[in-house]
Amino acid sequence: MTQTHDTLRGRLYAFFLRSEPVRGFALLSPTLLIMLAGMCVPFVILVAMSFWTQHVFEFDTTLSLTNYNEIVDKPMYRVLLTRSLAISGACTVATVLLAYPMAYYVAFHVHRHKMVWIVLMTLPFWSSYLLRVFAWKIILGYNGAINASFMGLGWLEKPLEFLLYSPTAVVITLTHAWAAFAILPIYVSLEKIDRSLLEAATDLGDGPVKRFIGVTLPLSLPGVIAASLLIFIPTVGDFVTPALVGGPDGAMIANLIQVQFARVNNWPMGAALSLAMMVIIAAISLLYIWTARRFTEYGR
Repeated sequence: MTQTHDTLRGRLYAFFLRSEPVRGFALLSPTLLIMLAGMCVPFVILVAMSFWTQHVFEFDTTLSLTNYNEIVDKPMYRVLLTRSLAISGACTVATVLLAYPMAYYVAFHVHRHKMVWIVLMTLPFWSSYLLRVFAWKIILGYNGAINASFMGLGWLEKPLEFLLYSPTAVVITLTHAWAAFAILPIYVSLEKIDRSLLEAATDLGDGPVKRFIGVTLPLSLPGVIAASLLIFIPTVGDFVTPALVGGPDGAMIANLIQVQFARVNNWPMGAALSLAMMVIIAAISLLYIWTARRFTEYGR
């Protein structure tokens, strides 16, 4: 009987050693445990806390929808959510439109030392994020570089007031701050395009514009989609840039969440706002991916 158990144990042990999925899972298990402890557990706590209520310095752990009802009822929350989505959407569009030509030039017109060009395009982003934000604050200021240059050229009689402490300043600063994250995925997508397809389109009589619309753009959509999501998702939750260059009109929902956690000490409301924003961003992202895939399939 003991020999039979030893034989069965040996076979099971040999099976697990030969099984590639099992070995892979064994190698990943420490990382998975760390991710569960570092991400899932705090998320579960955040979800539970969003259903609590704050009473002065104490938490009422009775499950309630009070925080979510307040988010729906108060116009301030809807305004900040709408403004955050609008600013992030504008930043995403502007970043992709600026990044695509640069990525296209490196992918199709640079034939030597492409890595050097990639490094040069990302070189400005090696500096501190805060330094770049403060640089834009100086550039866009009332007496900053843009207003001083325009007034020196005689194009303006008085400085432009809408450049700083406005949604415009937030969009400009975020666009510059996240440009590198859009260039790289678009460049990779363009670099993978089979050049013979472009030659075939040329042989069939397509000009540069028609060839770009019919071949290059559809095949580079995965990179554009990835770049859009890489820009849109984190910029909605940015609170540093709106706090420094946005002013009251450029404040976003993340600024209010930071206030709830750090100043007002209303953690349940901060948790509810965070989850509401996460759900909205997830829904918009899924809708965007679905629409892009349908467009790609229709183009084929």
